Amino acid sequence: QVQVAESGGGLVQPGGSLRLSCAASGRILSINYIGWYRQAPGKQRELLAGIDRSGNINYIDSVKGRFTISRDNAKNTVYLRMSDLKPEDTAVYYCNANILGRLGALQAPGNYERWGQGTLVTVSS
Repeated sequence: QVQVAESGGGLVQPGGSLRLSCAASGRILSINYIGWYRQAPGKQRELLAGIDRSGNINYIDSVKGRFTISRDNAKNTVYLRMSDLKPEDTAVYYCNANILGRLGALQAPGNYERWGQGTLVTVSS
């Protein structure tokens, strides 16, 4: 199996900070790309930030300067550090990964796209 799982969500006051984690597990050879998304109630899922295998990073304008994406290759984990949180940041946050790995020990490597189950971030006083 190749999968990803988010963690780190919770309730935070406006102006506060959180760090989300997206951990990939399984027979992983490399993580080609991980993107962080969010989906607020009644809204479409939107891509916030992404990081590729070379460390190239992109952000949408609304989170630039407040959110920081980083990766720990040894842990197969990508983080999203969020600061100066606002009530409008309240959403379920997801990571989406493109992973080079194997589904079985004897199977040939392949590229797999995986979504995590999401982690809820609530910004409220």
